[in-house]
Amino acid sequence: MHQDPIVFTIFLVFTGAAVFATIALFARQSLLVAYIVLGALFGPSALGLVSDPELIRNISEFGIMFLLFLLGLNLQPQELVRMVRKTTQVTLLSSLVFFAVGFLVSKAFGFTSMEALLVGGAATFSSTIVGLKLLPTTMLHHQRTGEVIISILLMQDLLAIVLLLVVQGGANGGMQLVDIARLFVALPALIGFAWMVERYVLIRLIRKFDKIQEYIFLVTIGWCLGMAELAGLLGLSAEIGAFIAGVVLASSPIAMFIAESLKPLRDFFLVLFFFSLGAGFDISVIDKVILPALIVATAMMLLKPLVFRWLLLRTGESEKRSHEVGYRLGQMSEFSLLLAVLAFETGVIGAEASYLIQLSTLLTFLVSSYIVVLRFPTPIAVSDALRRD
Repeated sequence: MHQDPIVFTIFLVFTGAAVFATIALFARQSLLVAYIVLGALFGPSALGLVSDPELIRNISEFGIMFLLFLLGLNLQPQELVRMVRKTTQVTLLSSLVFFAVGFLVSKAFGFTSMEALLVGGAATFSSTIVGLKLLPTTMLHHQRTGEVIISILLMQDLLAIVLLLVVQGGANGGMQLVDIARLFVALPALIGFAWMVERYVLIRLIRKFDKIQEYIFLVTIGWCLGMAELAGLLGLSAEIGAFIAGVVLASSPIAMFIAESLKPLRDFFLVLFFFSLGAGFDISVIDKVILPALIVATAMMLLKPLVFRWLLLRTGESEKRSHEVGYRLGQMSEFSLLLAVLAFETGVIGAEASYLIQLSTLLTFLVSSYIVVLRFPTPIAVSDALRRD
């Protein structure tokens, strides 16, 4: 009987994840670490049980979109705008510091100026997935910590999109001014469109058929994915589109029901996402970039908590909140991985520079998530006192 490769891959991912998660919990490790290690073990560069990690990564992108959509559902638009204004300076100043460190370290190891620029750019961002996956929902409802983290990550995501456009433009002979202009027009246009549809179409349908839970479930998934696709067509990221889709629904009385309904779906795809990170990495190149990757990763994990803490204290945030936000943002980003792959595929940087970024990012994912799980409240904490959903 012919075995469906997709079914077999899903079997490997979730059966393996269950085994590795059990081991990780007994060892007091983050579950995210278990998923990444499992991917590296089953991927093409190790056992080769999963031969096409790109397929898994493409499927797993739904998890990122649902995560951002659910977070948007928990944020009132007025409060979000206020927090983004407050953290703009923090985001820009911190980005300059992290960029400079990444650039100088890579130059010291003999990488070209262009490669060093890209390493510096990749070091700038913190992970939306790690930062928000480890953030309890209660922080979104009752604490400003979640609002500060989300507003910083949103600003970083916009900077990441600009950098990705620059890389694509560099590969095609230069980025056109019209592309930059389109980016800054697209975001407010997308927000305006989402607000109009929510106010005059969505909310009326939801109110009319709010007792039919299956219908509400389907409409909200369609709304999330539709906004994600529209954002992609406008040159923005699908994640930003999904987040906006959630924010405009946040004031709806049914927002909490939607959030609870989509949680299992989100977790399903996020397991695939972290598995794909490990599966897509070529273990054979580790010895070529291990030293600079360790230095970049260590520098980011030491500097990011300190820099964010210092800057947030200057904006009037409390010592406790500034300390916690710094550690929760103390890693590199999935945008760093995307930047590394795109820059290599377009010939902007070489293979070693690309793997330097990827290995540095994965190292910060592993260590940073471990630190956060042990020290701060998270949904996957091994300690009962810290476990909060």
